[in-house]
Amino acid sequence: MEAVESLRIAGYTVHSTTREVLATHLLEQVAHGRKQLLFFANTNFIVKGRPLLGALGSSPVLLVNDGVGMDIAALLVQRHRFPHNLNGTDFTPYLFQRAPRPLRVFLLGSVAPVLAGAARHLTDKLGQVVVGTCDGFDGVRNEAALLAQLEAARPDVVLVAMGNPLQEQWILQHYQQVPAALFMGIGALFEFWSGGKSRAPGWVQSLRLEWLYRLSLEPRRLLRRYTYDIVVFLGHCLRYR
Repeated sequence: MEAVESLRIAGYTVHSTTREVLATHLLEQVAHGRKQLLFFANTNFIVKGRPLLGALGSSPVLLVNDGVGMDIAALLVQRHRFPHNLNGTDFTPYLFQRAPRPLRVFLLGSVAPVLAGAARHLTDKLGQVVVGTCDGFDGVRNEAALLAQLEAARPDVVLVAMGNPLQEQWILQHYQQVPAALFMGIGALFEFWSGGKSRAPGWVQSLRLEWLYRLSLEPRRLLRRYTYDIVVFLGHCLRYR
């Protein structure tokens, strides 16, 4: 995506593009077997992922904007907003719907019941081929077995759901050892697909307030992310502008 504009947000290079352009590029990469890593940069990633900055610069990574916080940062620092909100929860199914053929997908992360539900959704609702799953706890600890499973499965796409920054760290460490072309860090997506977590109502999403809906459901887990971490995020944005 050489011609696509990018913005510098808190020391990260974040691509400013539309979901159509991004999906077309990723599907071309898959079709030609070219390695591509896709990370969704929200405020939590910007704060927690700083130890990965060096590896990001030397890997075939695309960072795209996820959430209203990134729009605020773009306006604050560069007087520019992103054309689309490219969050993984919405973009991932869109990508699969655009694929000219069913893609071979491996699911990594979460726990077995959630993985099973996510695999059913991916197969039944999105028409893709699930070639393997591995939980994000015991399975990940047995690295040799996991890499052998991935080698045998030969997926087109590996979806990794471990939360920031663990999922991105795992991808950066292992993408060269796995035959897949496309690796995506997708956070809580398996929970949404399996029905374990619910999305905000459509009108809440349209107001860009899904973060507030999630905070109301999981205040203990998310309160720091949407209070203290937001202050840290804005501090990084101003420091690196």
